Amino acid sequence: MAKDRRQSDDYAGPLRRLLMGVLIVCLLGLFVLWRIDSPRVERFRAAVIDRVVPNLDWAMAPVTGTVNLFRDFQSYQRIYRQNQELRRELQQMQAWKEAALQLEQENARLLDLNNVRLDPRLTYVTGVVAADSGSPFRQSVLLNVGARDGIVDGWAAMDGLGLVGRISGVGDNSARVILLTDTSSRIPVTVQPSGQRALILGDNTAAPPIDFLEDAGKVRAGDRVITSGDGGVFPAGLLVGRVAQDPGGRLRLRLAADYERLEFLRVLRDHAGVRIDDSGDLIAPDVAPTSPEDRAPNPAVAIDG
Repeated sequence: MAKDRRQSDDYAGPLRRLLMGVLIVCLLGLFVLWRIDSPRVERFRAAVIDRVVPNLDWAMAPVTGTVNLFRDFQSYQRIYRQNQELRRELQQMQAWKEAALQLEQENARLLDLNNVRLDPRLTYVTGVVAADSGSPFRQSVLLNVGARDGIVDGWAAMDGLGLVGRISGVGDNSARVILLTDTSSRIPVTVQPSGQRALILGDNTAAPPIDFLEDAGKVRAGDRVITSGDGGVFPAGLLVGRVAQDPGGRLRLRLAADYERLEFLRVLRDHAGVRIDDSGDLIAPDVAPTSPEDRAPNPAVAIDG
């Protein structure tokens, strides 16, 4: 069997060389034939092309398919790059849209602040709500304005709709606002159109109760509630809200301020009001007598007593 394999190798080598030589001769003859400039040869070449080329469409089909596949792949790459660019542009547009919505909301809030009707004698400082320091036991927010802006304890704070609270604690660059819903908040108000005086008592709910009414029978749900100015803590005439009635029949206040979206607050400068230095000065003390005669008791009054 080794002899047969050797004999087959001896025949394969010369056969390959013979075929290679015949192929080279044919190619050289074809090249020479194609380079001859003669009318007869030209007609022969045209006849060969007309006879052979139309019958080679099946042989060119794989080449054509490969070329089309390569072109489709290039087109797919272009479409993929365009898709990625469109995605990036869409993300940028979404970011711009969110920024535009935020600016629109802030603009609406500022327009609401400008539409509030105030006493011409009152000036104000507009601050941004920097943080919400509220808790279940304390309702307050922080503003980014403070003593450097002339803020004083006790001044009223409003949003674009109504009274929010009062300043209670001032730093150099910040101030704390106690909301009307805080349990320590007591606001003297007037109910219109009846003119009844009352107090708004904060109870950590969104609808604080209305108490100490002079005549509750004259008050109806929907009546307008404004600050009365009693005690000199708040200026008179600031909108607080409207009267509402809970299922138990108790009168409560539906606040005009939007406590869900406190972004900007307007602090009213009220230099004519009583400045609150501590909790003991919430109610202004009586004026002390200045002369010894005024400080001495009246004997007649003592006897009558």
